[in-house]
Amino acid sequence: MKKMIALGFEGSANKIGVGVVTLDGTILSNPRHTYITPPGHGFLPRETAQHHLQHVLPLIKAALKTAEITPDDIDCLCYTKGPGMGAPLQVSAIVVRVLSQLWKKPIVAVNHCVAHIEMGRIVTGADDPVVLYVSGGNTQVIAYSEGRYRIFGETIDIAVGNCLDRFARVLTLSNDPSPGYNIEQVR
Repeated sequence: MKKMIALGFEGSANKIGVGVVTLDGTILSNPRHTYITPPGHGFLPRETAQHHLQHVLPLIKAALKTAEITPDDIDCLCYTKGPGMGAPLQVSAIVVRVLSQLWKKPIVAVNHCVAHIEMGRIVTGADDPVVLYVSGGNTQVIAYSEGRYRIFGETIDIAVGNCLDRFARVLTLSNDPSPGYNIEQVR
């Protein structure tokens, strides 16, 4: 029996990724490239989108090669619809629409927050998690209720992810591989 295969695009912030996954959550490939700014600087939407445009085609080729598949093997194309930074999100959305037309594949829009939760649920085997979701501009308490994920609480000031990003810039730490990781390495 053939496994359903999706080619997915994530480009909601400074990282562009193209992954190949099966319906059961098996990751066949996951190449990505991070837009690295000088230490102490943040990343701006326009420059980030330009970075994504420069790297998305090589990432598609790498994802297909590593997964050992062709476009004919793909059942659907997925992309991060949001939340995230507008200009970088548009890159993935446009690429997916073009590939959908070329390859005659359906498109699945994915909520960034739900995708993170679902990945964690698959990895941990959790059936009904309550999640403290911390990603970039979002810090929320989320749980599955009445057939969908619902936000039960969230920050009204600065999100934890953005707080770490800003703190790393003040310390002039690189965002490679990530500001939070680099903060942890400082002693």
